[in-house]
Amino acid sequence: MTGPLRIGNASGFYGDRFDAVHEMLTGGPLDVLTGDYLAELTLLILGRSRLKDPRRGYATTFLRQLEDNLGLAHERGVKIVANAGGLNPAGLADAVRDLAATVGVPVRVAHVEGDGLPVPEGHLTANAYLGGGGIAACLRDGADIVVTGRVTDAALVTGPAAARFGWGPDDLDALAGAVVAGHVLECGTQATGGNYAFFTGHDVRRPGFPLAEIHEDGSSVITKHDGTGGVVDIGTVTAQLLYETAGARYAGPDVTARLDTVTLTPDGPDRVRINGARGEAPPPTLKVGRCRLGGWRNEVVLVLTGLDIEAKAALVRAQFADALDRAGTIPAEVRWELARTDRPDAATEETAGALLRLVVRDKDPEAVGRAVSGAAVELALGSYPGFHMTAPPGKGAPYGVFETGHLPAEEAVHVAVLPDGRREHVPPAGRYRELEAVAEPPLPEPLPAGPVRDAPLGRVAGARSGDKGGDANVGVWVRDDAAWRWLAHELTVARFRELLPETAGLTVVRHVLPNLRALNFVVHGLLGEGVAAQARFDPQAKAVGEWLRSRHLPVPVALLDPPEEAV
Repeated sequence: MTGPLRIGNASGFYGDRFDAVHEMLTGGPLDVLTGDYLAELTLLILGRSRLKDPRRGYATTFLRQLEDNLGLAHERGVKIVANAGGLNPAGLADAVRDLAATVGVPVRVAHVEGDGLPVPEGHLTANAYLGGGGIAACLRDGADIVVTGRVTDAALVTGPAAARFGWGPDDLDALAGAVVAGHVLECGTQATGGNYAFFTGHDVRRPGFPLAEIHEDGSSVITKHDGTGGVVDIGTVTAQLLYETAGARYAGPDVTARLDTVTLTPDGPDRVRINGARGEAPPPTLKVGRCRLGGWRNEVVLVLTGLDIEAKAALVRAQFADALDRAGTIPAEVRWELARTDRPDAATEETAGALLRLVVRDKDPEAVGRAVSGAAVELALGSYPGFHMTAPPGKGAPYGVFETGHLPAEEAVHVAVLPDGRREHVPPAGRYRELEAVAEPPLPEPLPAGPVRDAPLGRVAGARSGDKGGDANVGVWVRDDAAWRWLAHELTVARFRELLPETAGLTVVRHVLPNLRALNFVVHGLLGEGVAAQARFDPQAKAVGEWLRSRHLPVPVALLDPPEEAV
């Protein structure tokens, strides 16, 4: 039997820790090093970059990381696979070849293309999410470095695994296992203690990046290099499995992985074994992402201090409305939010202050520019007492919109451009299954009645939240069976809406994952037009889970640690 494939990750987003590539190459043995540089917002950024220079459109950080590490990777026999090609994988591949020639390192470079689609009028980008087949073809042909455009995040792992173990499109369970491992790795240090609900129990000042030991049957062990910071345990892996997913079926172009079949078990210090992932045929369509400029926005944050906060807010809102009316350029969207960060009888001026945030949007940059900034400045000596702003107002900036669609999988043109320039067409999966929800599994027996205490949900449960377009997902999990028996019955959709009033008027769907002792909530429309539009204070819903954990509800005393008296 072939030994395990050790795949590491050195980037969870465009802008992640620059020296992670060097750390992963020198920290311990690896076969493949991956880097995920693309996100919905990143494609918008690369689209604007390509407008300025058609030769760009890729993540330049990746090239700078290779300058210092290309020779090291070659010396250690580590393959590098990254989606840093963005909107121009061929251009990045050429740049890597030029770099290799400059530094004198003989590497074979390949790339994957076909994700780029005709860009509709008024848009900057249009890309289909491809699977790992092109990556696998490049590696089988001997490539040392493979750069891609918009493949799924998990494809960075399924491709190398399929190349190593010879998996084909019918090896659904093995592919599903690789998808699960890839999903854990894709966000870098989120799997090793970063952004982790129970961070106070570990030293996470500088968490190491994760790696997966993938076996021929698709099972894996998530771990990290010895001596690096952070932690890998059941909780950190569970949190990442829930991140930006929805129901039990996690669909992709290679396979639909059944998250409700996954089991996690400890495998030693900083080692978690993933078993049991079942795979189903992928859906007949590929996800398509499109980015466009939505218009122009501006923002002013005013500080209201001390007494009469509500009255001060009402005064300045009325003054702004009058000023914009007089200017004759009222923006299409005007939104105010008052954050009561102030405390009574505060010991410092800062803790006596509340924040009043004005956000304006319009298709016309003039409507959010001078009229808004001028109004803010001109009120400086004639508004509420203590008038000041967190920063001088600007002239406005463009904002983006991310839209999703679908492309029939049989229509996708997926091409592996091999190191010698030959073009190998990657066939579609060939058999498909329409994506449908899984019937809710039986819930565990509820805990017997007993004393309760009003306490934050986070005293018992962890959470991680994130964005998918305009929707937010909030994964909530607990660490033992007793807590699961309580959570599964207590945290209903109704209770979720009660705890998070912002979701009250939105569609909220709950998914139950008993093997993970977890619930996953999808809140449709919470983020408006998505992160690039910055429609909300927390535009990627990164902290919604922590907000939920901070909310109080009656918690069984027996679940609190340490146990407390009921009231």
